[in-house]
Amino acid sequence: MGSSGDSMMMMSVIAGGDAADDVESQPQQRQRSSHSLELAAATARSIDENDNSTRRNESEDDDDDHIVPLLSHSQKPKINIFSLSYSEPKSNREQITRLAETETSQFILSIMWVWGGSRYSGLMCVALSSFIYCMMEILTDLFSVQPIPLFEIAFTRCTVMAIISFVWLKKSGYPVFGPANVRKLLASRALVGYISLMSFIYCIQRLSLAEGIILSFTTPIMASVAARFILHEKIRISEIGGLSCSFFGMLFIFRSIVITQGGMVKVGQTSDSLVRETDQTYGLVIGLFSSILGGISYCFIRAGAKASDQPVLTVFSFAVFASPLTAICTFAFQEFVMPGFYSFILMVIMGLLALFAEIFLARGLQLEKTSKIANVLYLEGALSQIWVMSSSRVVPSFGRVVGCLLILASVSFTLFVGPEKEVE
Repeated sequence: MGSSGDSMMMMSVIAGGDAADDVESQPQQRQRSSHSLELAAATARSIDENDNSTRRNESEDDDDDHIVPLLSHSQKPKINIFSLSYSEPKSNREQITRLAETETSQFILSIMWVWGGSRYSGLMCVALSSFIYCMMEILTDLFSVQPIPLFEIAFTRCTVMAIISFVWLKKSGYPVFGPANVRKLLASRALVGYISLMSFIYCIQRLSLAEGIILSFTTPIMASVAARFILHEKIRISEIGGLSCSFFGMLFIFRSIVITQGGMVKVGQTSDSLVRETDQTYGLVIGLFSSILGGISYCFIRAGAKASDQPVLTVFSFAVFASPLTAICTFAFQEFVMPGFYSFILMVIMGLLALFAEIFLARGLQLEKTSKIANVLYLEGALSQIWVMSSSRVVPSFGRVVGCLLILASVSFTLFVGPEKEVE
């Protein structure tokens, strides 16, 4: 019993100590739990604050992302139907440059369309060639400041044509003297064309300018006749009528000069008048000979351009052949005149325009039959007379007006009828 009482006492003491310890530890546990709750709440608040700050930062970043492209100069703003477009200011030089490039490209496209973009290209090329020749006459009348001999003018033009056409062929990759099967045609074109040119210069020196012009405009008729025998081209009645109408138009324009200077020699005329009449007769014969050779030359141009498929070859062959020969004639038959600066520039410009006129003429002969091309060549005479009358240099007369109307009507009919159904 004693031992059990002691043990019970010891157990009660121990339990009492534990109970006392439990009693003493309860406030501490409550205190600790309250601290832990406060710590958890503070942690939650800090987490919420961090989340809110993170969200605010993300929203600010998003706003910055949306604002930066609007303020950036390196990127173009996106434009929709509700936004206003603000074009960047452009300098006047850029606008002028772009406008010039646009106009140049449109001009080049127009030339390319005339060159081969239409079934009327052959007729339009010859019309453009006639217009260029008319421009040459106008420039000569406006800016001629120094009388230059005809052989010297021919030499300058042939030299300019030879140099530029040579560079053209080299840049294009064509053989300069053409394919082997075309060289005889090109040589014939050069020889016949040169003899025709020299004959025309002799004719101009012996006859008046009006008579020389009328004789030169018989060349289209000779070309149509020569094409019938050399190229075996058929000439329709409408084409013969068009050529006749255009030629009579030229006669109406220069009829007063022809009537005045076409009288026969009277009995009482002096020997000087007889000599002058003889020179005129020789001039007329040589002029007709020049027209016949010019018509044959057109046939060789057409054949050479079609065979070589390069109209520039026909121009180069004539220019490279005629240039040295006209130089010899310049020093042999006429006194050389040193041109001034402005006269030389004008001669070079005339040579350049003559090159383009000859190229477009050769292109037209390549694409279209000779009789149709021949009628369009009279357009040059009508345009030159219209310029003379509009510039008040000559009073418009009945003959000039009727002649221009006849030529314009004939050429318009040829253009309206158009080319053949099958363009070669």
